[in-house]
Amino acid sequence: MSSQPSTSAEAAVHPRIGILVVAYNASATVAKTLGRLPDSFVETLDHILVCDDASNDDTYEVAVDFRSRTQWPLTVVRHETNLGYGGNQKAGYRWAIEHGLDIVVLLHGDGQYAPEVIEDIVAPLVSGDADASFGSRMMEPRQALKGGMPLYKYVGNKILTQFQNQLTGLELSEWHSGYRAYRVDALAELPLDTYSDGFDFDTEIILGLASAKKRIAECPIPTYYGDEICYVDGVKYAKDVTTDVVRHWAHQRGFGGGVTEAEPDHYALKTVHGSHGVLLNWLDAKPRGRVLDAGCFDGRFAAHVVAMGHHVVGIDKTKHDGLAGRVHEFLEADLNQPLPSSVPRDFDYVVAGDILEHVLEPHELLTDLRDHMTEDGEILVSVPNFNHWYPRGRITLGRFDYDQRGPLDRGHVRFFTRKSVERMFDACGMRIIDRAAVGTPFHALGASHERAAATATSVDHNMMRLWPQLFTYQWLYRLERA
Repeated sequence: MSSQPSTSAEAAVHPRIGILVVAYNASATVAKTLGRLPDSFVETLDHILVCDDASNDDTYEVAVDFRSRTQWPLTVVRHETNLGYGGNQKAGYRWAIEHGLDIVVLLHGDGQYAPEVIEDIVAPLVSGDADASFGSRMMEPRQALKGGMPLYKYVGNKILTQFQNQLTGLELSEWHSGYRAYRVDALAELPLDTYSDGFDFDTEIILGLASAKKRIAECPIPTYYGDEICYVDGVKYAKDVTTDVVRHWAHQRGFGGGVTEAEPDHYALKTVHGSHGVLLNWLDAKPRGRVLDAGCFDGRFAAHVVAMGHHVVGIDKTKHDGLAGRVHEFLEADLNQPLPSSVPRDFDYVVAGDILEHVLEPHELLTDLRDHMTEDGEILVSVPNFNHWYPRGRITLGRFDYDQRGPLDRGHVRFFTRKSVERMFDACGMRIIDRAAVGTPFHALGASHERAAATATSVDHNMMRLWPQLFTYQWLYRLERA
């Protein structure tokens, strides 16, 4: 078989389709399963790969014997060690990518999924309407039960699927079918090697497709439950897929440990529920004047200040897209270095919102900013609270790692508690005029969890009053010269 990938035009007309048959201790079923493939479909295939995952029986020999009795483009491999259900798929998908296939279909060697309907699974990919296509046993009401699916598996499937849809925003009828087809170029974009080698691999690949904004189609399939041996520990499987989905949900919101998503293309503006709202209220209550927005990013915060009637000068290392028109002036400067002499020293207000934690020497930056304001000017500061229960909990559990945002934002090089940041203010010759606190941003749960977010916010605010050091998410300050 040639390893040269087909061109886009060729793939659209005659896609190179392959079947990956994953098999483990399937000597009694693998030949029967292959024999049920429609002849009309086999004639269109580029290749079939049977992956025997170090079976304890003669699965490999049976598959080889089947190959010897046909003219099919069929390869049989036997792994020396058991790779696991997910690991076996990874090996097959790597093979599909390396051999330039356009579409690969996952088929189980135990015959539980009907080879007879394989053309229905592949159709949305051939037509270009989807990047992945799943066979679903749940699309037709109670069809799975009629096909012999045990009641406890049916109920568990429905409950887990509903939970997974709710947390991801998908609307799949079933998350737990192993009958699937993928566009190989979509698989090539996913970090498959980071996924589980276990049975929750199928869930992780859905989450990867969702994160990559890939299109997923479903089609109904019959349910067959016979004498095949099930190697899935149902309790462990439910725990693993639940953990995967919750972790994905947290990562989508910037939390949960590690950095698995793409770098956000904008800075999260917290005008209603968070620190930016407090800073804006403070500025709105002051006489109109000249404002220096240190670390202005794309200027969306500055635009609110401009709308109040202040004259705003933004300063940052890079002039980001969208900044033009949101500030009156922009100065390019690295805040890790002393401010250039071109920066005026006549600002009535300096805003250092969520910036001190991003610089190597925050006390030097704060002193420099102080020297660029008028004698009776003010500096408005917001910093995350490292004493908050979230980073504390992560450290206690030995799970310290960086997130995409929040107190453990991957861009933070300094961490502050209330005492440490106030000691720094004193050392910089600044006096605190006013102090405020904001709580955990539970509104990030999203509109689908609005009621839960409101309840959590209410509880969080009450706890902030009782134990501010533990429950304050960010500290905010108005500062003047001591």
